[in-house]
Amino acid sequence: MGENDLKLEDIFGSTHFSNDADGINLIAIIGAGIIGQGLAQTIAGEGIEVIVVEKDEEHRKNAKEQLSESLDRDIKRWSVTESEKKAILSRITWEKSLETIKECDIIIEAVDEDFKLKKEIFQKLDQLVKESTIFVSNTSTLSLTKIAETTKRPEKIIGMHFLNPVPKIPLVEIVKCFHTSNETVKIAKFFASKIGKTPVEVYEYPGFVTTRAIVPLLNEAMYILMEGVATAEHIDTAMKLGYNFQNGPLEMADMMGLDEVLAWMETLWKTLGEPRYRACPILRKLVRERKLGKKTGEGFYKYDKNGKIVSSSF
Repeated sequence: MGENDLKLEDIFGSTHFSNDADGINLIAIIGAGIIGQGLAQTIAGEGIEVIVVEKDEEHRKNAKEQLSESLDRDIKRWSVTESEKKAILSRITWEKSLETIKECDIIIEAVDEDFKLKKEIFQKLDQLVKESTIFVSNTSTLSLTKIAETTKRPEKIIGMHFLNPVPKIPLVEIVKCFHTSNETVKIAKFFASKIGKTPVEVYEYPGFVTTRAIVPLLNEAMYILMEGVATAEHIDTAMKLGYNFQNGPLEMADMMGLDEVLAWMETLWKTLGEPRYRACPILRKLVRERKLGKKTGEGFYKYDKNGKIVSSSF
């Protein structure tokens, strides 16, 4: 029996959950940005009902349209069928109030890397939802222990750091904070395998593995560009062909969102004090100009409405 064939009663016994054999029937996602949309698609694609909570009608409408367009692109690539798209969208409910997610089994927070915002969300959820609900944060740099300590259920707080694009990246970092129970870790691992992800356990530390390792590479590529060593296109081509990368570092940064990349760098620079995390001025300039990469149509590259590179900006 493979890991994907496990059921939670095999781990905890048949009385652990009162729902069906899995005990994971309804998932909530707080935040409908790129990661939130990718999570919704991935989870709904595995037959699980999802509630996506976004703060206002405009953001919800934009998220729905972006997800639909993303699925249409997948249809053109033959990776999703029309019927699969309809099934995925039918399992996603869009809401604006946290009150609508009281009965969810797992709640995934996928908002901006803002400690105060995450803390406020978790504190509100703590008062609303059932005692058995597990809270997941998709943070890549912030302290889960500090977030957990603002709730009355710190043992049920865990990090699951998903990478973009979520439907295509088969990895998730499982981050156990100081208070996280072993039971919560096991459930998080089971959930990861249920949605087709390979869980990798990491210790709570700024940047964990993936963010901490990739940020210096992205930053150095930006400095190489700023110093005029090579164009953006040639930097990315060199890394793709020289090291078998699927995407070059500047294209990667655009895909991640330049505002997100800057937030990671600033947190790591402030927390660790290592010069390699000090953000390149060219990144700060692009973020000031709201050229945030693929999601805004321009960053290190310019993109068409389908997210394809049209030309380099440098």
